[in-house]
Amino acid sequence: MPAIDSTRRNAANSKLTSKPRELAKTKQTKADKEKKPQIRRPGPRGWLGRGRGEATVIQPADEWRGTTVQVCGMHPFSVGTGTPMVGVPIGLQLFTGATVCADPISWFQDAGLISNPSVFVLGLPGLGKSTLIRRMATGGAGFGNLPLVLGDLKPDYVDMIRALGGQVITLGRGRGHLNILDPGEATAAAERLRLAGKEKERQMVLADAHGRRQTMVSALLTILRKDPPSAREEAIIDRALTVLDDRSGGVPVLGDLLRVIQEAPQEVRAVALDRGDLERYKKITEELEASLISLTSGGRLGETFAHPTDVPMMRDRPVVYDVSSIDDSDTDMQAAILLACWSAGFGTVNIANALADAGLEPRRHYLVVLDELWRALRAGAGMVDRVDALTRLNRQRGVGLAMISHTMSDLLSLPSESDRMKARGFVERSGMVIAGGLPGAEMPMLTSAVPLSRAEQELLTSWQDPGTWDTGLGRESDPPGRGKFLIKVGGHPGIPVKVELIESERAINDTNKLWHPASSFPEPDESSPISGRGSTDDARHDVDGEAGRTADEEDSAA
Repeated sequence: MPAIDSTRRNAANSKLTSKPRELAKTKQTKADKEKKPQIRRPGPRGWLGRGRGEATVIQPADEWRGTTVQVCGMHPFSVGTGTPMVGVPIGLQLFTGATVCADPISWFQDAGLISNPSVFVLGLPGLGKSTLIRRMATGGAGFGNLPLVLGDLKPDYVDMIRALGGQVITLGRGRGHLNILDPGEATAAAERLRLAGKEKERQMVLADAHGRRQTMVSALLTILRKDPPSAREEAIIDRALTVLDDRSGGVPVLGDLLRVIQEAPQEVRAVALDRGDLERYKKITEELEASLISLTSGGRLGETFAHPTDVPMMRDRPVVYDVSSIDDSDTDMQAAILLACWSAGFGTVNIANALADAGLEPRRHYLVVLDELWRALRAGAGMVDRVDALTRLNRQRGVGLAMISHTMSDLLSLPSESDRMKARGFVERSGMVIAGGLPGAEMPMLTSAVPLSRAEQELLTSWQDPGTWDTGLGRESDPPGRGKFLIKVGGHPGIPVKVELIESERAINDTNKLWHPASSFPEPDESSPISGRGSTDDARHDVDGEAGRTADEEDSAA
């Protein structure tokens, strides 16, 4: 083939690199002359400029690497679901950094993710269990869900309730009274229902208040005697309360109930089966009278329940009963006062529901917090049954329930087998279970109630380790599991989350106030002539002056 000369080769290259000829312009029509609308699309960072939502950081997608033998089994490749965005924001997903929102009422009412508006939190002390529930309660209050802490034993929730503008009711020996015969707001609610023509609802409210008061009297007698009252005594108490309500124009107390039984009205004698013999009646009611005298005259349970209620509970705001002054060794008093707080609290919830059902008030939802549950369950007889009934009926009562304990061992160390089985059911029936750092010995007991994968178990056990010594700061660093939790709903994969607090929350989440470094001596009193600022120097000058005048006087005399 003949060689191509350089002239022909250069001509061919010039054709390839030359600018293409422009086509002759055709005459534009009127429609072509009209300017077409320009479609603007945001860039990868969104709309640029202030107030336009520009993303300063673009989070890269998570990547995983695997062999062709393993990865091929995942085809067709799926995209994992994101974290729920319904409820109170509680923190960030531990691995992806996505925001995690969760609270029992929102997940039940709005998202339908759980079948029961309750949460059970487990974890070793100091890892942030109460902080997590305080975050849920605070955020829920913004949604309109009122937190009720019916017996704060530490206390951990007083600052939160006070910051929310709620009621802080202090109870204890010499620190307040709670009248168990006080119907609360039931009388006023019944009158409103009568005026609205809701006679059936009115009767239900009054019957609920009557039954609640009778139950509390029987509960106090059980704690006092270590044995429940007999069927005859139950009937006497019931009839005496009815007589007392018919007679009294105000709010009765236990002393009034005792007086009715001692007066032996015919209605009470009829259920006592005294056969028309007054001496027989006195013998039948002798032990009951002795127990009521002990409750009204400062016996083992003091006079906490024998006087009018100091601070009535209100149904339209957050409430906490501060019972932290009761010593842990005083188990009878703890049990009695917790039962009384629960009775008053749920009586108020029932009244709110009755008025809402009648259309007289807006519907309110409450988040009931039972912190340090293991202490409440061990406080006395009847506590396990009361919590058991609450975990079964909280959905019907319209309340969310948050229970907190340390380990499954705490629940399974109750004295009787029936109580242990009931306590285990608390975890099994919870809509969601949130676990923090736990020892490996807890895994068999926990997995029997909540299914956990091996990876989830290893994650929980890795969070139990204490913090290491920081030589730079000269103190121990935070434990690796502080603020880290695993949210489990049934058999679904758990959501690991790290609770993040904002600055305004730190004050109400400080539960170590007694351990803050402080001087052992009080601050100097400014008004004191000796301990005030500059008082030492002034006193020294005065002494020197007096000494000087004395020397001058001596010189003059000489």
